[in-house]
Amino acid sequence: MAALTSDAPFVERLVHFWANHFAVSTDKLEVTGLAGPMEFEAIRPHVLGKFADMLNAVERHPAMLLYLDQAVSVGPDSAFAARRAKRRSGLNENLAREIMELHTLGVRSGYTQADVTEFARAMTGWTVAGIGRGPGARVQDDSRAGAFVFLADVHQPGDRIVMGKRYPAGGEAQAQAVLADLAVHPATATHIATKLARHFAGDTPPPAMVARIAAAFRASGGDLPTVYRAVVASPEAWVTPPVKFKSPWEWYVSTQRALGTTTVQPGVTVGMMNQLGQPIWKPGQPVGYDDIAAAWAGPDAILRRVEAAERFAARAGPVDARALAPALYPGALSAATAQGLARAESPAQALALLLVAPESLRR
Repeated sequence: MAALTSDAPFVERLVHFWANHFAVSTDKLEVTGLAGPMEFEAIRPHVLGKFADMLNAVERHPAMLLYLDQAVSVGPDSAFAARRAKRRSGLNENLAREIMELHTLGVRSGYTQADVTEFARAMTGWTVAGIGRGPGARVQDDSRAGAFVFLADVHQPGDRIVMGKRYPAGGEAQAQAVLADLAVHPATATHIATKLARHFAGDTPPPAMVARIAAAFRASGGDLPTVYRAVVASPEAWVTPPVKFKSPWEWYVSTQRALGTTTVQPGVTVGMMNQLGQPIWKPGQPVGYDDIAAAWAGPDAILRRVEAAERFAARAGPVDARALAPALYPGALSAATAQGLARAESPAQALALLLVAPESLRR
C-alpha cells in the first residue's frame, strides 16, 4: 500500500533496497510476524537519516536477532553459562558474521575469523525477551515480551579486540561501539556504494560511480541523503535506454501504479509475488534477493509476467494503452512498442503488451 500510493516513490525504492540489504526471512518460523514490523520500525524511520542509526536499529530488532540466532548466543565464560554447565549452550557467530560480510564491510575486506568470533563475544547478552529458545525466554515481563533485551549475565566478560582495535568491557555498549565503527569504515562505504550503483545503474556497477558514492559516504559519515544525492548526480544512473531489469516486486509495483491501483488485496498480492518468484519477506537466505537480471529474466520468469499482465489487463476495464504509453514513458517510447500497441487486436491485448514491453521491464 505504501509503495502504490506514496508521493515519494524514490524513498519507497530505498526502503525496499534497505529491507533487502538487511534481509530476514519468514521461512524461519520464529520470524513470522516480525519481518514487516522490522521494515516499518527499524528501516523506514532511518531511511533518510544516518546509516549507523539504521544499522543499530536493525541489528537490535527481534526479527534479526531471531533470524540469525543471536537470541540463543551465550558467552562461554558468562555467569549464565556457568549455571548451565551440564546443558548445551554456547557462542553463536551467525549475526556477527553476516553483519561484517553482508551488512557493513563486505567479503574480502580485511576482517578475519578471529574478528568475527570477538565481535560475536561482544554481542552476547543481546537477545529477545519472553519468546524463542534463548536465555531471554526466561524474562517474564509482559511489557517487554518480544522486544530487545540485554542480559548482563549472558554477556562474555572482558575486553574485545576487533580489527586491531580494543573495545573495553562495557556490557551492552561494547557491541554498539563495534557497530558504530563498522558503520563508518571505508570498506563499508565501498560495499554500500557498490550495491547502490548496481541497483541504480546496472548489474555491473560503474567504477567511477561507485567511487563517487563511496566518497560521499565517507565524507558525510554515512549520512544517507548525502549518499543518495551522489547517486542521483551520477550520469551513469540516467543512461538511455534503461539497462536495469526490474525484479518481480519492482515490476508488480510499477504495473499497479501505471494502472492507478490504490488498494491492496493481501491474499492476491502474496499469491502474485509467489507466482513471480519473489515471495514477500521470504528471500530464503541472509544475502537477500539477487539484484541482477540473471536471477529474473529467464524464459519461465518472463512467461509468468506475460500471464500476469494479461490478467491485469482483463481486470483493468477500458484503458487506452496507446494514450497511456507516452504518458508513462514520455520521450522514451520506442517505435517498435508503439507499433505493437497499434496492431493489437483489442484494448486489453494492447494494455497487456504495454505492461511487458521492454520499457516496462527495465528501469
